[in-house]
Amino acid sequence: MTVPPDEPPQERVTGLEPGGGVPPGETPPAEGSESWAGGADYKQPELGHETFWNRFGVVTVLSGAVLVGVLFLVYAILHAVNG
Repeated sequence: MTVPPDEPPQERVTGLEPGGGVPPGETPPAEGSESWAGGADYKQPELGHETFWNRFGVVTVLSGAVLVGVLFLVYAILHAVNG
């Protein structure tokens, strides 16, 4: 695997003087992105959407919502009976 150079070749960057300096009034070139770090053929691994933690989180939230609903229902019934 080949790794691209840290900086682009000076002849492809506009606005630079010979030796890499920036003349007065010019905006310096932008910094390189981190996408260069892995090389041109680097791809981020695919992550599955159906994982244990996704299902566990959904089940936990829904269980909590049902529990709160049951508690409100019990409170309403007790309040109506003793009312």
